Amino acid sequence: MRKKILITGASRGIGAAAARSLAKEGRDLFLVCKSSWEEIGRIKKELESEFGICCETALCDVSDPDQVETMMKQAGEIYGLVNNAAISHVGLLTDMTLNEWRQVIDTNLSSIFYTCRLAAPQMIRRREGKIVNISSVWGNAGASMEVAYSASKGGVNSFTKALAKELAPSNVQVNGVAFGVIDTRMNACFSDAELEALRQEIPADRLGRAEEAGEMIKQVINAPSYLTGQIITMDGGWL
Repeated sequence: MRKKILITGASRGIGAAAARSLAKEGRDLFLVCKSSWEEIGRIKKELESEFGICCETALCDVSDPDQVETMMKQAGEIYGLVNNAAISHVGLLTDMTLNEWRQVIDTNLSSIFYTCRLAAPQMIRRREGKIVNISSVWGNAGASMEVAYSASKGGVNSFTKALAKELAPSNVQVNGVAFGVIDTRMNACFSDAELEALRQEIPADRLGRAEEAGEMIKQVINAPSYLTGQIITMDGGWL
């Protein structure tokens, strides 16, 4: 049986790109998204047709622990887990509602607790597994007007480092990738002028491509087992 990889937030952007990169090397996949059944179904058909893999799909709001438990049971045995699902919130902290704060923290941070606590036991039993948590440069440095998002990704970084130490004796690797500005729909909240200003700050003189992010995730999953507890930054030399 081929080793199955579960990817959350897989209907578009970085998650969909990671799915394609992994499918290209023959990995079976379990793709999860919150509500885009048509999009994730299209990706499933494309990947199965093009690469001859088995691709399962599920709808799941990863901020809801009950939905995550149901989804993880459906997924069954998985070799790898890519925690990619996330939302952003741009605005002053003082204007943020309690519900908005909770939604960002629950989607971006609590969700990886929900998935990892269920995936870890089977990986420990097999003494084999890869967990990749998707973070952001704002988790390293913090961003004005994105306090909740920055806090959630900072939490992802610490969670990753701590869990890596916990699971290392069982030969399970836990790493994170902190991306800079990747050209995905998450940046739709920014105007063209704002994106241009960001581009000018990046030494690589461009935004990152989702395909590059997907390749990076694949490389981390395929990395030697001695790589664990690391937050790998990929941002075009920006920060």
